[in-house]
Amino acid sequence: MAIIDELRTPLYFAAGAADLAAQQAKKVPGLIEQLAADAPARIEAVRNTDTKAVQEKAQAKFAEFVGGLDTDLKKLGEQAQDLALRGVGVAAEYAVKAREKYEELAAHGEETVKAWRGEVAEEITEIAVVVEPEPVVEPEPEPETKKAPAARKATTRKAPAKKAAAETAE
Repeated sequence: MAIIDELRTPLYFAAGAADLAAQQAKKVPGLIEQLAADAPARIEAVRNTDTKAVQEKAQAKFAEFVGGLDTDLKKLGEQAQDLALRGVGVAAEYAVKAREKYEELAAHGEETVKAWRGEVAEEITEIAVVVEPEPVVEPEPEPETKKAPAARKATTRKAPAKKAAAETAE
């Protein structure tokens, strides 16, 4: 049973991700229509763009960037160290966000599976039989009538011991 519990969250995550992907896929035709409608205007804007002005602007930005570089190696080392520490912090933050999103999708998947169970109960039942075998039923103990004679024997054994103890006391 523990293996099944360990598998539930990843399976719910997969179900949630699949359901979310299906929901997003339903939006694709509308997005394609919107892009097709916007395409002529965008193409015309690109045709009308002055490439020389764009190149000059890019060159000016690059020259500004190169001129702004610090030549002090000690300061560059400190900046690199600072960037590395920031990177670690950002990585930890993204790990936490990823775990939260994983749990959200697992919860969504659990709800999705519950909905699917209502719609496709027969398939789920077949899967459940394969995954979780039927419990073993232990045979019921025999009726109390057979245990009663054993109790009588114990009682009869005690009586002579008391009688013998009474005789030795006299």
